[in-house]
Amino acid sequence: MPIYEYICGFCSHKFQLLQKMSDAPPEVCPNCGKKGNIKKLISPTSFKLKGSGWYVTDYANSKSQSMSSSKPASNKNNNVKKQ
Repeated sequence: MPIYEYICGFCSHKFQLLQKMSDAPPEVCPNCGKKGNIKKLISPTSFKLKGSGWYVTDYANSKSQSMSSSKPASNKNNNVKKQ
């Protein structure tokens, strides 16, 4: 279940709730007890992608190496007629 972050419009209290996606948002502030004016905040994620990326550094390089080694080497002399 995801953790949602909310803020009360009356007292500016920020709080988090562990809820199902289908659960209704809270109506009462746990700090001041007033009903209404509670808004969901958009929070940053708990992980960060750093560097050039997993796809480029991990997956693509190993795939490109295996594909390049499986291709037959082209010989430019194949098209030259022998005399």
